[in-house]
Amino acid sequence: MGTDIEPAVPAGEDPRSYAQVLAEVYDATMAGGKSPARPRDLISASWLRLRRGGVDPDAVRPRPIVADLELRRRESGLAPLLPDLIGGLAAATAGGDNIVVVTDSHGKVLWRSGARAVLHRADRLGFVEGADWAEDSAGTNAIGTALVSRTAVQIFSAEHFLRSHHAWTCSGAPIRDPRDGRLLGAIDVSGPANTVAPIVLALVDAVARLAESSLREQHRRQLDGLRSVAAPLLAAAHRPALAVDNHGWVAAVGRTIDRNRIALPTRVQAGTAWLPELGVCDVEPLPGGWLVLPTEDDPETIGARSRVRLDLRDPHHSTIHVQTELGSWSHELSPRHAEILFLLAVSPAGTSAAELAADIFGDRGRAITVRAEMSRLRKYLVGVLAAQPYRFADDVALDLVFPADRSRLLPHSLAATIGRHRSVVADG
Repeated sequence: MGTDIEPAVPAGEDPRSYAQVLAEVYDATMAGGKSPARPRDLISASWLRLRRGGVDPDAVRPRPIVADLELRRRESGLAPLLPDLIGGLAAATAGGDNIVVVTDSHGKVLWRSGARAVLHRADRLGFVEGADWAEDSAGTNAIGTALVSRTAVQIFSAEHFLRSHHAWTCSGAPIRDPRDGRLLGAIDVSGPANTVAPIVLALVDAVARLAESSLREQHRRQLDGLRSVAAPLLAAAHRPALAVDNHGWVAAVGRTIDRNRIALPTRVQAGTAWLPELGVCDVEPLPGGWLVLPTEDDPETIGARSRVRLDLRDPHHSTIHVQTELGSWSHELSPRHAEILFLLAVSPAGTSAAELAADIFGDRGRAITVRAEMSRLRKYLVGVLAAQPYRFADDVALDLVFPADRSRLLPHSLAATIGRHRSVVADG
């Protein structure tokens, strides 16, 4: 089992006795009393998010099912992986106690598979195709919490925020698109609490990683095809050039450009475009991608004439949009990058790596970690971010878009500054 995933029941603990301890911890915490023990950090953080968001622990079932299930299935990108996802977890459902569930990136249940008896029990819980199993709808659970934390999680008995889920255990893992790191959804195994087993968590995580490997191999084949098409064009080019796919991954280069991936505009089209890492470029279509030829213009100069919108309305999918004279592009942010950019946005005069480390981690000594993240950010926000101190560049027009409910601002973050902004009542 990887070091980044933690089973719900500690090694050597009797699950029944441990469930009783968890029930006492849960009751004390929800009543605001003194708890006999401390829940896992993952659970504490989830409960805090949900209590702060006003989720009712006595709610019986999640929000109503969605009406556009077939559309969501098609748009998820997971349908081709379904046989491997369900088949890879056949051992976990062989006994008839557990179901396998696949959701989209918002926690909507797209597919489920299992024996009739356990499916019937899931029906009573509202755990059906189309149901919303995001954390802010269904409470702490292995689907919603895996999507928030972006790691494999196992939730046992009274670790669930909703009392109605305490008879269950679940193990879930996020599935990411290897092309851009974007969340595609989650895979989950759920069943009666007495079926909890650390091996199920490891199996679920392994199946999710194998699914990502399958997507990665498919992407590699697509890049190979693009490379063969672009090779003669790159050889004939009289200046540096790149052949990239529709996600910006570099299939081949001509001359001296050294890139693995570049950020493309939101709507790529033939003509002239500004790209964050390269500046002004001529863009020409290729089958399955684009031929990109940088010009002599300075990317810092073009980037300084940008309008930037940091959109934090979706609690789990923060996005940065950059608009220039030559087009626009968008990028979905990781939770850490969303955190950093928000802190820069509310500190227009700038801040140091040590100050950011103190706010994010409570430890100024982790400045090296912050510098590494800032280096990654500045690679795809050339001209937008400045250093010494870290800040948005002086000439950038910045729009910061908050969620309508300020308590849902970056719910994964424990940064003190972000916590203070959550307490501000949203205008209007």
